[in-house]
Amino acid sequence: MAALYKYALIVLLLVVMFNLGQALYFMMTDRGRTNRTVWALTRRIGFSLLLILLVIIGIVTGLLQPHDLAG
Repeated sequence: MAALYKYALIVLLLVVMFNLGQALYFMMTDRGRTNRTVWALTRRIGFSLLLILLVIIGIVTGLLQPHDLAG
């Protein structure tokens, strides 16, 4: 179950990065004539919030184990 959860987080991270790249592409090609850049960035923010929420839920439920980098 934990491995599936981690794969879902990785896929969601890739979706966030795809939306960011999509927004960059729309910004360069549309030059402000359409709202596609705004919608791509809005989706990215929504998916980023979902990703953060899923990481928090994973830590609370024990599916994800944070590591101590100092020790």
